[in-house]
Amino acid sequence: MSKFIINGGTSLEGDIEIGGAKNAALKMIAAALLTDQSVRLTNVPEIKDIESLSTIIVKLGAKVQFKHHTMDIDCSGVSEVKLDVQLVKHLRGSVVLIGPLLARFGNVITPQPGGCLIGSRPIDTHVQALVQLGAQVKLDGEFYHFEAKKLIGNKVVLSEMSVTATENILMAATLAEGNTEIRLAASEPEIEDLAVLLVKMGADIKGAGTSVIKVKGVQKLNGAEHEVIPDRIEAGTFAVAAAVSRGNVRIHNVNPDHLDIVIQKLKDANVNVDIEDNTILHVRPTTMFSPVQIDTRPHPGFPTDLQAPFSVLLTQANGMSKIFETLYEGRLGYVKELAKMGADMKITDAHTVVINGPTPLYGKDIVSFDIRAGATLIIAAIIAEGKSTIDNIELVDRGYEKIDEQLSKLGASIKRVD
Repeated sequence: MSKFIINGGTSLEGDIEIGGAKNAALKMIAAALLTDQSVRLTNVPEIKDIESLSTIIVKLGAKVQFKHHTMDIDCSGVSEVKLDVQLVKHLRGSVVLIGPLLARFGNVITPQPGGCLIGSRPIDTHVQALVQLGAQVKLDGEFYHFEAKKLIGNKVVLSEMSVTATENILMAATLAEGNTEIRLAASEPEIEDLAVLLVKMGADIKGAGTSVIKVKGVQKLNGAEHEVIPDRIEAGTFAVAAAVSRGNVRIHNVNPDHLDIVIQKLKDANVNVDIEDNTILHVRPTTMFSPVQIDTRPHPGFPTDLQAPFSVLLTQANGMSKIFETLYEGRLGYVKELAKMGADMKITDAHTVVINGPTPLYGKDIVSFDIRAGATLIIAAIIAEGKSTIDNIELVDRGYEKIDEQLSKLGASIKRVD
């Protein structure tokens, strides 16, 4: 296992470039299964989750070439429909392989997907939605068996505004017979970007990015080339790191429209942040931070993936702040680690944490529990007094490309030790 050793007390300065969105690229790799022609994706982040999903589809018979953030995918040789147990168990995002495989091959066998320890995330919404398209689903031990000789378009009402369920049904519906209307669809920018790729491949989709998506099924999809949108979560993470370190950082390759609520909350916290040329987020030094309330919601609400990083900023705000995590009951595990460092934080229930500040943070030996918690602890260690050691950083590598090298360029004292 690897660790980060961080000497704190540094202020971040300089320019960084945001990479492609993990949560868009993963679904586009799945979308390549819908066609027997080649799909080329550019601006793909070189992270562990991308590598893991690529390995899963290669085991199904796909050919994947990945170099310099460009991925070429050829699924013409795919014939296997049973997903690898060990690989799927370690990647929650693999659930989006179900829809494309079912639509193209008529059946798929998968174990319950795994992933980060951030609470219970069953695939019931996916199952119920696919059943509405005519799929038959059986649970045999730990394996789900999905089967449909032909998916039939229908009005599909999701039981929750799930991002991955929306994407799964969207992809499945592209090859279904007739028209599909997805109600209570999630509206994240990554879903809209996936739809752009699917349309390039020949799909007929309207309404992606809204709560109602309409899909007219086609008989066949083609290959296509597409550039992945910038990662709004990575951008938000670096914005928080720059702000709380009282640094001066220009964050390039940002779509500010994807960060409306995040930028507003930074401003509410008195962070000196501006948008330049509609592609750059410029964070300047701030003297005093103000407390804010964070309430995570589906897009366009505050993203759950940024509430943990934002909490570090709130430990330095003058007063009481509150975070209400509406989506995952296990996503506050990082609080105990920040408390070790001196943060005045209290979990009042499974979804709520109260933060009093400002409090100085001190370097400690701490452990990451998931991707975003790992980024959170890195930010805390950068502003803490003394040295911190962060264990389990492989989780961070799942979502951030060479985060240690990026932060080093900005002046952080961070070292990876294997």
